[in-house]
Amino acid sequence: MNKATSIFLLFSVLLLASSCSVSPSQKVSSLLEQGIISGADSWLDTEPVTVTAFVAERSAGGMHDFYSEGDYWWPDPENPDGPYIRRDGESNPDNFSAHRKAMIDFSMAVGSLTSAYLLTGDARYAAAVEKHVRAWFIDEDTKMNPSLRYAQAIKGRATGRGIGIIDTIHLIEVAQALIRLRDAGAISSECIEGAQNWFSEYLHWLTTHQYGIDEMNARNNHGTCWALQAAAFARFTGNKEITGLCRQRFKDVFIPTQMAEDGSFPQELARTKPYGYSLFNLDAMAVLCHILSQDGEDLWNDMQKAVEFMLPYVQDKTKWPYGEDVMYWDEWPVAQPAFLFAWLRFGEESYYRAWKNYEHFPTNAEVLRNLPVRNPLIWL
Repeated sequence: MNKATSIFLLFSVLLLASSCSVSPSQKVSSLLEQGIISGADSWLDTEPVTVTAFVAERSAGGMHDFYSEGDYWWPDPENPDGPYIRRDGESNPDNFSAHRKAMIDFSMAVGSLTSAYLLTGDARYAAAVEKHVRAWFIDEDTKMNPSLRYAQAIKGRATGRGIGIIDTIHLIEVAQALIRLRDAGAISSECIEGAQNWFSEYLHWLTTHQYGIDEMNARNNHGTCWALQAAAFARFTGNKEITGLCRQRFKDVFIPTQMAEDGSFPQELARTKPYGYSLFNLDAMAVLCHILSQDGEDLWNDMQKAVEFMLPYVQDKTKWPYGEDVMYWDEWPVAQPAFLFAWLRFGEESYYRAWKNYEHFPTNAEVLRNLPVRNPLIWL
């Protein structure tokens, strides 16, 4: 072996060792850094907007109560002034959604700003997070009440419903961001304590009010999303009892009753948007699995079957055999977090590519509504 060959081989070995030493967090950070900083800068000087900024004329609650209206409910053509009727999968653009949009914006701002702080250490990003968190959870004039009695109301039928609890799924990234900022010492203890008090009250409501109990027992993505929220909020507040309940439901309820032998979710496939709902429930299950596997108990073995079921249809959507969604068929998939978390657990590069190769910063409102994790860096 000549000297040139030796040098080349040594360089190759060093390069390989260097590439192998890159952590998943570094890999994700490198991919998303430019978009994260750009997004965070756009939120840096924005003023908080909470539920108190909008008048919901049909709400039975007060100005501090979150209110939304069921997406798939429409005026009855045969009785325009009467109770609304259901058109499954077809969102009514005239229904009230300002509170939900404000909450999604809040979640996006907090997740984006926290991600930028983790990348740069710039205290301005953490300070901006604290401003928004105080407005939503602490300041008496602007905070949201820690309950959801008036979510997904239906004109002429209901002032609120248990299934409306799914609207606060966007707060899971707020809770996770606060964990990261707390652990980094980047946010005041007063703000953390105030937010923990709010989430503790909301968690109590989720587990004691009939709406919360009904949603906990839902047999589809609503039950998944109840547990995902409860687990995320319990982790932030240190509620080990609720964490244990969520772990038990994941193992004994969700896996055996929601997932078929082939890894599909039959109740989601039965909807008018089978593709979007399958992705949504897969994401919620995977994020829940990621949260619940943090304390030494690995729940991923059963979840891999669901990831494998959807993988070929994300790689090539034309292979999907269950029919196109009635709305928003073209908008999916995006960078679905299920594949990122599955890659973190199994190291399978096909999972990483199924996440890496799609849109990481979507802007479509329907996609944002159904994407519970938009800031992966805060979860790594």
